[in-house]
Amino acid sequence: MGGTVAADGVTTRGLGLRGPRGWAFRAVSFEAGPGSLITIEGPSGSGRTCLLLALTGRMKPTEGTATVAGAELPRRMAAVRRVSALAHVPGVTDLDPALTVAEHLNERALLQRRFGDSLRALLRPRQEGRAARRERIESALTAAGLDLESLPKGARTAVRDLERAEALRLSLALALIARPRVLGVDDTDLKLSDAERAAIWELLRSIAASGTTVLAVCSEAPDGTVRVSTAGTAEEAAGTGTDEGTDKTDDDTGTASDSESDENGTDGKEAADALAQAGRA
Repeated sequence: MGGTVAADGVTTRGLGLRGPRGWAFRAVSFEAGPGSLITIEGPSGSGRTCLLLALTGRMKPTEGTATVAGAELPRRMAAVRRVSALAHVPGVTDLDPALTVAEHLNERALLQRRFGDSLRALLRPRQEGRAARRERIESALTAAGLDLESLPKGARTAVRDLERAEALRLSLALALIARPRVLGVDDTDLKLSDAERAAIWELLRSIAASGTTVLAVCSEAPDGTVRVSTAGTAEEAAGTGTDEGTDKTDDDTGTASDSESDENGTDGKEAADALAQAGRA
């Protein structure tokens, strides 16, 4: 595609990432404007998570270029990381099952104040800082559609006691505390009922409508999104088909077969390994 996208949109041209075991994805090109809901669609093991991490500045592409929120990849990965946040990425943003919802939220808000905000915000009086932290948490919870009163023990509910959709909403709230311009979400539709899946997509649309560009990994994208498919991109671009056992392992991460990956969560663990191997800054 021709042209460029300014502001908080995403543009890629021939983007590819090669790891120790081959291409995770290759020849990915698309354009999406600010506030778009971009769906990264494909079967498990097709490089979806690696593409998500590359577009949020967490993995360094091997070839091609991308512009995310006005910053060019791979040259300005740090700039992209500063304006993006990740949610629900196995092996990267895992929730601690022993902590409560409140503990997760307070910890993230404190870390954001300490490492993500300006020096002026850090030097606020203690009482003013507490009020700002509460406001930020409440705003993130509202945006993520997570009602603490509906949980079994309210804010004191342990993560291990959350339903899958509730855990996804909590992960989204934690990411939104940073008020990112670009939000990346992995495994958006994994193991959700039809009703839960529809509700999550509606939620992501509302986040995008508020001005945040959303990148969402899924097995099947809904209508009305900017659809990017990773199915077969590495093999088709390289002309390798399914040689060297690519029907059994993920090109880049060595993940087990699709069904085994979904059941055992190996996609996330291997994505975390690939994250280090591919050069996380």
